[in-house]
Formats: sequence, structure tokens, C-alpha cells
Amino acid sequence: MSSPAASVPQQTIARTSWLPLIVVVLSQIQTSFAVNSLTVSMAGITSDLDTPATSVGTAITASTFAMAAFILLGAKLGARFGTRRVFQIAIVIHGIAMAAVALSVSPVMLFVAQAASGAVIALIAPALTVFIATNYHGRQQAQAIGLLAAAIPAAGVLALLIAGTFASTIGWRWSFWLIVALAVVNLLLSFRFAPIAAQRDLVIDWTGAVIAAVAIILLSFGFSGLEPWGLVLATDGAPFNILGLSPAPVLVILGLIAGQIFFVWLRRRQAGRKPRIFDLRVLATGSERAVTICMGTMLFVGTAANFLIPLYIQVVQGRTSFETSIAVIPYTLSIFVASTFVASLYQRFPPRVLARSGFVVVALGLTILAFAVHNEWEQIVVIIGLIVLGLGQGSIVALVFNTLLSAAPKKLAGDVGAWRGLVHNLSGSVGIAVASVFAVGVLGGLVASAVADHPDIPPSLVSQVNLDNTNFITNSQLKDTLAAKTDATDAQIDAAVIVNSDARLTALKISLLALAGISLLAIVPAGRMPGRQKGDLPERLEPSDPEDVLDPDDPQPEEGDTVYTVATTTKD
Repeated sequence: MSSPAASVPQQTIARTSWLPLIVVVLSQIQTSFAVNSLTVSMAGITSDLDTPATSVGTAITASTFAMAAFILLGAKLGARFGTRRVFQIAIVIHGIAMAAVALSVSPVMLFVAQAASGAVIALIAPALTVFIATNYHGRQQAQAIGLLAAAIPAAGVLALLIAGTFASTIGWRWSFWLIVALAVVNLLLSFRFAPIAAQRDLVIDWTGAVIAAVAIILLSFGFSGLEPWGLVLATDGAPFNILGLSPAPVLVILGLIAGQIFFVWLRRRQAGRKPRIFDLRVLATGSERAVTICMGTMLFVGTAANFLIPLYIQVVQGRTSFETSIAVIPYTLSIFVASTFVASLYQRFPPRVLARSGFVVVALGLTILAFAVHNEWEQIVVIIGLIVLGLGQGSIVALVFNTLLSAAPKKLAGDVGAWRGLVHNLSGSVGIAVASVFAVGVLGGLVASAVADHPDIPPSLVSQVNLDNTNFITNSQLKDTLAAKTDATDAQIDAAVIVNSDARLTALKISLLALAGISLLAIVPAGRMPGRQKGDLPERLEPSDPEDVLDPDDPQPEEGDTVYTVATTTKD
């Protein structure tokens, strides 16, 4: 079956100025740098504000959850009042919020400022996608999307180098003043490209927005609480319990129910041709849903790996947070490089081939890490494994976003951007939660099995240790705990440290291999991605009748069966 545009003459699309892309990339760096700087500056913040590190973690969580909860609404607000205008207002508010962080005198002020920044990022993220879809087409669009994806790891490296240096020299607050300055630059530059016409007749589906926000918040809190609150039974860290059960799985179930209600609501609104907070035409065909599955899988695996790799460096090797950040630079840079240059492959290979190859590369990188990690980080094989993982991850993230955007009508670019941000946040929350629960569960089983028959660890000592609360701790932490809370001898402590070290490393290896297996499973949905002919993917395609309302429950044509026309390049 021929590709959608096979019978349509290719049009020569004029190249557009890169100025809008500069604003897009700088804005993505602005928002990502803000969160990364908070993490890197944690020590200085806790000291200045006299607050525990958990308060900083709460502030980060507030920003992330606020962004996820309101991102669908943010896309519609941009369309209703004008994308450029809404973007400019959001950039200003984000800059003010960062100034509030820099001036924070209490944890409450920090929390409120971060929550406000997350809420306005929900306005910024969809706008960035609209800017790309409106200003760039064909190969330029693919390159722009790659650079947008690359801006996230770039912000991580910059936060490490700049915020890390500021935190140890002139003070952590200067990192956030730098973000304020960047907000001013982005605001001024944004006036230099054409505004995007507002859809004045757009009616916002507030009920759908509320249902979506409730579902996202329930899912985010539920998955984030799986490890600290308990997978089934409530732990001491749970804020409350339900007949002894952990609230985490209950929140996840409620979130899934709310999510089902949300999609039922959307289908009803769409069937009645009424306004909805999210347009299901973004996910109208099996191909587009397959792209979403691939996107979610890669973000799940990537976020889980980002959790396990620092865990390995800091706990197994006992390195500091700064040393950990330096160690993962090759991984971060490889994501940046792959996201930037994968567009050069779009005209030679169809998306499904690139996606399948990318997932194989990711699985290969994780497998190399699983077999190579020991106690010395400087091993060249470990670094190679990280680079291979980053190349596969960066390629897939840029590819799936470009494929999804290319398949949707230009007027739905904001919905595509919002969906990308939503999938990114939810997949990240699930990835960290599942990786944490899985790794800790494997560790607990390995430790319990090893100490049961160990000749140097008597049952009397085992009875003094709560094996039901096993977690990843350093050797020094284990020694201090056993010395303070048990009557273990030095020989028994040394034996326990060896058992813990072996179990800890094995649990991480098994977890990395599990992620590699998940990556290989993604080859199946990747095969459902578009199989366009050479040159088709970068072209800007739109359905011949964008106003047709499609119901995903109805039989849908596949990518080769829909009639497409090449979109015009006129601005909105």
C-alpha cells in the first residue's frame, strides 16, 4: 500500500528564519533549567531556608504536578487568546516566579513560587509546539523538533555546570536570577516573529479540563507514593491508610477511573460536535496510538534508567551528587546529539524502521550496563553503555514527537504539544515509581535469601533487623545502623556488608535487564508506526477535511488509506 503522499506532487517549501526556533529552544531551556537548578542547589537551599531536603523535593513535585494537571487547558487557552500572547504572558509569570524563588525566605514561599512556575509551564509547552508547526515544514520541522527535544538534556548539563558552580561560589540564588534574565531575552525575541491568530470562537471545555486535572493529579500522587507509602500495605511513611492498605494503589485506581471518565466525556462531546479540552483526532488512527505507546514506553524506560544510574553511582560507589552529575554527562550529551541529528535519517528510513532500531539500541545499551556495572565507574564499557543508551533514547524521543506532529492537522499542534507534555510527565512518574518498587523488591528478596543460610549471620541477628524495610543504602550507612541498633560483632557486620553489596549490585543489574526487556517489547507497537516512502515524513500533511469528527471507537483507516493533501505554508 502506498504512503499517504505517494501520489501527491512534492512542493518546494521555502526555508523559514530560525528566529522562532531560537525562542523555542531558549524557552525550553528556561523551563527545564529551573527544575534542574533546584535539584543541583538543594544543599544551599536547605541550609539557607533551614528546611529539610524533602521540602525541596515537595517544591519540585508541586511544579511537575501543576504542569501536568493544567497542560491540556494550557493548549486551549493559547488557541483561544492567541498563542504568542499567551506565551508572552506565561514567560513573564515564569520569570516572576523564578525571582520569587531567588528571594525565598521560607519553604512556603519556595513551594508557592514553584507551583506557579509549573502552572505557567502548562501554557508554555503547547505554545512551543505550535510555533514549530506554524513556522516550519518538511525537513526544517524535523530539525526543529529534534532541537526542541535536545534542549531538555542540554538544560540538564547547563544546570550542572552553571548552577553547580554558582551554588559552590556566589550562591544558589544567582541561578534563578539567571533564569529571570533568560525570561526577559525570550520575551523580547518573541516580539520579532509574526503572531498566531487567536481562535476567538473557541469555547473551552472546563468540565473536561477539571476531569483531566483530577485524573492526572490522582495518578501522579499515586504512582509517586508506591515506594514510600507501600505497594499494598501502608508503611510508616504513608500520610494515611485505608484499613491498613497503602493510599498509593487506591489513588492509582481512582486516577484510572477518572481517566476512563475523561475519555468517555471526550467521545460524547466529539460525537455531539461540541468543544472538548483535547481533540481525539490527535489519536484518530492505530498508527497515531502506536506512536503514543512508543513515546510513553521510551519515556518510562528513560526515566527509570535516569533513576537507577544515579542510584548505582551514589549508593554502590558512594559518590557525591556532584560527582554523579559529572559521571552522567556522556549519557546526557549522547541524548542531545541523537535528538539533534536523527532528522537526517528521516528521508532515508521510514518511522517504523527507525523506531524499531532505536528500541534495539536502547535495549543494547541497558544490557551492556547490566553486565558491565561493578564498583568502578571509570570502566570504558560502562561509559560506552551509557552513550549507546543515550543515542537510542534521544533518537526515539525526537522521532515519535515529529511523527505525531506530522500526522495531525496544523490547527491541532497545541493538542499535540499538550499530549506530549502529559505523556512525558505521567510516564516519568510511572517509570521512577515502578523502577523503585521493582529494584527494592528484588533487593529485599536477595537479602532475605542470602542471610537465611549465611554461616556468619545468625538468626538472632536477623531477628533484630527489619528485612521488610530493606532499601538501597551505602556500606557506611549499613555499618552505622547495625552498630547502633543490633549487638552484631565486627565480623558479623562485615559479613552483612558483603551480603548487602552483592544483593544491591545484583538487584540493579536485574532492574536494568528488565528495562531492556521492556524496550524490546516496544518493537511490536513500533511496527504499527507509519511506513512512509522516502521524503514523506518531514512533509506537512493534513487530512483533506480537517473538520471531520473521528471517533476512535469506530473502524479507522490506516495510514495508507486516508486521503491527504500537502498543507499550505501560509501563516495563521
